[in-house]
Amino acid sequence: MTIVYSAAAILLIVIVLIMVRTAFVNKVVEKDLFFDDFPETFRTISVFFISDIHRRLVTEKLLDEVRGKADIVIIGGDITEKGVPMERIEKNIVKLKGVGPLYFVWGNNDYEADYHMLDAILLKHGVKILDNTLVVIESDQGEKIELIGIDDISMERDRLDLALSESDRAVFKILVSHNPLVSGQIKDENNISLVLSGHTHGGQIRFFGFGPYELGGMKKQGSTLLLTSNGYGTSTLPLRLGAEPETHLLHLKKSVAGKSFTI
Repeated sequence: MTIVYSAAAILLIVIVLIMVRTAFVNKVVEKDLFFDDFPETFRTISVFFISDIHRRLVTEKLLDEVRGKADIVIIGGDITEKGVPMERIEKNIVKLKGVGPLYFVWGNNDYEADYHMLDAILLKHGVKILDNTLVVIESDQGEKIELIGIDDISMERDRLDLALSESDRAVFKILVSHNPLVSGQIKDENNISLVLSGHTHGGQIRFFGFGPYELGGMKKQGSTLLLTSNGYGTSTLPLRLGAEPETHLLHLKKSVAGKSFTI
């Protein structure tokens, strides 16, 4: 019996070590995404999307993979949680801003911190906060892309209707929502081409393929492409199993013959 207990203890230690190691993986998922309604004069716009940083410090190894490749950087919420030093948060913001112009939406865990101070730090570094609003990115030829962001759904601070109130239906739209449940609010007439979300961590810990949430990935809903990321960090403890951390480098382009968005 002692041998059985010893073997079980060793197995448990090995599993925990694997979970810790997995939690600190640096992974960039790079994809070309083709859309029929993408404005052609942009040729390509490259988006670096990172969500759910939580307690983690963004590494130089990760940044080296995306420097010089991204036109904009989007933080999909949960840049922090309760107990994370503001100095670490600010360091992550500065690092990410070095990759490209920085945009941010609020996640539920961001409100566990001193969110007034977080707001001040974001503004200090010129981060555009998309809290139920949109910004317009314009090509040299005058074509436009709308980048729309909503506040957190689980905190009941989201107002997609407000964010869309000044939207031009004919313009290509990217919607950023920390919580992927926003998919239930999207209507065909909103004409949203791409949605970027996080929150779920892909279940974070999965046994035999099962977890509290689906693995991150892409799926199509009508004419909209939905991306839910596993996220970069972890909640509370740095443990992951079966749901590697990930970030995303997305190259958005106009469809050509035989190509549409990739799932």
